[in-house]
Amino acid sequence: MAQAKPKLAIDDGVLPADYTGKDPYQLRPEDVKEPPHGLLASLRRIGPGIILAASIVGSGELIATTTLGAQVGYTALWVIVLSCLIKPIVQAEMGRYIIASGETGLASFNRVPGPRWKVNWVVWAWALMTLLTMLQVGAMFGGLAQVMNLLVPAVSIKIWVLIFLGITLALLLGGGYERIERLAMVKVALFTMLTFLAALLLVRMPQYFSWGEIANGFKFKLPGAGFSTAVAVFGITGVGASELFMYPYWCVEKGYARFTGKRDDSRQWNDRARGWIRVMHLDIIASMIIYSIATVAFYLLGAGILHGMGKVPAAKDMIPVLSNIYTQTLGGWSLWLFYAGAIATLYGTIFAATAANSRVGADMLRLMGVFQAGDYTRRRRYRNALVVLLSVFPAALFFLVDSPVKMVIAGGLAQAMMLPIIGLSTLYLRHRHLPKVIVPVRWVTLGLWVASAVIVWLTGYYLIEQLRKF
Repeated sequence: MAQAKPKLAIDDGVLPADYTGKDPYQLRPEDVKEPPHGLLASLRRIGPGIILAASIVGSGELIATTTLGAQVGYTALWVIVLSCLIKPIVQAEMGRYIIASGETGLASFNRVPGPRWKVNWVVWAWALMTLLTMLQVGAMFGGLAQVMNLLVPAVSIKIWVLIFLGITLALLLGGGYERIERLAMVKVALFTMLTFLAALLLVRMPQYFSWGEIANGFKFKLPGAGFSTAVAVFGITGVGASELFMYPYWCVEKGYARFTGKRDDSRQWNDRARGWIRVMHLDIIASMIIYSIATVAFYLLGAGILHGMGKVPAAKDMIPVLSNIYTQTLGGWSLWLFYAGAIATLYGTIFAATAANSRVGADMLRLMGVFQAGDYTRRRRYRNALVVLLSVFPAALFFLVDSPVKMVIAGGLAQAMMLPIIGLSTLYLRHRHLPKVIVPVRWVTLGLWVASAVIVWLTGYYLIEQLRKF
């Protein structure tokens, strides 16, 4: 008599994407789970926000945020805080819609009216933005290579780029959700703690820090010379436009929509949906606390140390200049910690962003009719092909541009221009397609309108200022 195959051990909170080949994007009755009760039980179910934080705490914080601080001092502190606090409102309402509808992020935005060719204009706008944000990923490859070249000068920067390209392909091809979540947690914990410690020590350095300067940072002035950088930083710090598209896919693969099940308008479904939405909100809050601490710390170090020293990161000396945020606060011995943290931060973002963009890109191909919604084998095949493309292309861009700071700012501006589209599209979904039984309380809807209005105002103001220069 043949022995039965042993059952796979599955964590109670996660159904792995690769488990017996099941498609994590399909809603099946056997996957329905009751939401957890209590804070500790709910904390065991978070994860998508941690992956998002791994993507967020990267080039935007280490390069763009510190560069903005170096350029304008503490003046733009309010931009940083606003960026971290306002966009999660849009993120939460997108997540609410995904859990309630069971749709993917692009499928939801594909409902927005307007011009279309196979898919609508919002989906094509995502594709264009992602193409431009490859400059950011290329900058991270370059930043990593600069660090490793300082550590091992015998190996050139271009060779190091190729080495990290190979590592990325090896880790991501065929990788499921759980692997990405575990690596993201390690990365986020490492550099966030170190940077927060350096920012705390900055407070004790009067030559670089004063509470009066902090107060000036909240006078809501737009920095003149660093205005473009400020808008770019608004686009990529906190939850950037790319991350707003990514988050629904991590929620799907974590299982929030599967655990809720298909909508049947029953009391049981309503209770499950609201329960998993509460878990999703906790996930967003936890990640917001993490990346807000890291982002503000990076900005304060750039505004205090680099601006005080009169140094602004540039193409060839980006890493040596940035290292001052550690060495001037923690001491010369911390240079090696900075190198380790920079490697973890920049590579963690490459890893998380490539993993997410390959999933969103495969879904766009599905929406265009390249494969059927239930064909998970082909979805994975196209996802892996996009992993290769989205790794090789940005590495090649670095060889062409060779200026990480400019590459990050260009990608940040592309994301900033996409934010109004996301905000207005989310408002459309909220009022036209969200099931009424799952509609949030009025103050949440008001918050969504305010967040979208602020996003439209800031990016619109930037565009008007740029047009005036011509």
